[in-house]
Amino acid sequence: MRFSVDAHAIGCHLTGNEVYIRNLLHQFARLDADNEFIAYLSKPFAELEVPERFEHRHVSPNPFRRLGFDVPRRVQKDRPDLLHVQYTGPVSCAAPLVVSVHDVSYLEHPQYFTRFRATQLKLTVKRTIQRAARVLTPSEFSRNAILRHYAIDERKVVVVPNAASPLFRPIERQVSAAAIEKKHGIRGPFVLAVGDLQPRKNHLGLLRGFADVMKSQPQLTHKLVFVGKETWYSKELHAAVKASAVADRVVFTGFVDDEDLVHFYGACEVLAFPSFYEGFGLPILEAMACARAVICSNVTAVPEVADGAAILFDPHSSAEIGRALRDVLIDAELRARLERLGTQRAAQFSWEAAARKTLDVYYEVAGAEISQPKARAAARSRV
Repeated sequence: MRFSVDAHAIGCHLTGNEVYIRNLLHQFARLDADNEFIAYLSKPFAELEVPERFEHRHVSPNPFRRLGFDVPRRVQKDRPDLLHVQYTGPVSCAAPLVVSVHDVSYLEHPQYFTRFRATQLKLTVKRTIQRAARVLTPSEFSRNAILRHYAIDERKVVVVPNAASPLFRPIERQVSAAAIEKKHGIRGPFVLAVGDLQPRKNHLGLLRGFADVMKSQPQLTHKLVFVGKETWYSKELHAAVKASAVADRVVFTGFVDDEDLVHFYGACEVLAFPSFYEGFGLPILEAMACARAVICSNVTAVPEVADGAAILFDPHSSAEIGRALRDVLIDAELRARLERLGTQRAAQFSWEAAARKTLDVYYEVAGAEISQPKARAAARSRV
């Protein structure tokens, strides 16, 4: 069998989308030695992130050309048994379609997007979901949301949880702190927030909560570090930081790669994840895998991921965010307990399990059930 994957996100700094497809491809290489895989890539040198035995084709980075011309032409020429895309499929497709839809925030909270982007997603994702043989999504929350908004057979929607990459593991805080100071010039204890600078990530709520804690606990010397790509929303956040009482304590790093991110997790005292809306919330598991305490919002898919291993708060209340932050920063025993619980929670997820379940969907859609035991036997022989 031959499976094509739209992997244009690799190298584009598309955070969750890029992490998702990159980890799946590497696990596919481990688990399935019998079938062919083709990755459609957009960025120069992106093939270096793809398993060596996989074929790759370059398609345009322009989404209109990629989806309107390049991918349809490649699929017609490559003749795969299916095409796997994220959110939006090509205008035409000569193969069965599998689509990953991580969340439907563009429907439930369009104010978190530019008007053009929200409208585009409403139109293109609906068309893709209706045409797809299967829809993959990372949480029960997102599955329920998809079924609530789209009139499709519920059997088409399959939950495949994400995971933290094996790169994210415990590192001594001093080692990570030294690496962060050397490369980024950040010294001293800090609270970490990870996510593109966009309104649904609720950086403003965290900023207000952090400012309250620093005012009420003057003995604390912590900084607040925002790790994430700048976006159309960045100007508003930067202005709020400049107007705050903690402007000298806030650091923006921009996008960082995973090799740096693991040290940010390792060096921080706590990950704060105050998002208003998430289909999963991967930074929660990444921080937990690095044995760091997590405080996070109590809405959408976030509690499903954290599951008792983090302190939850109402993201609409800066006072609650501040209380959770204060408790973790001043109570070493609480922080240590959260670190233990988080490590155990993160271990319950793996990209191998995600890839196995995704391959099950591939085999089913392609009508290749007989290949499934063979692929699994090959994987077991390599363990």
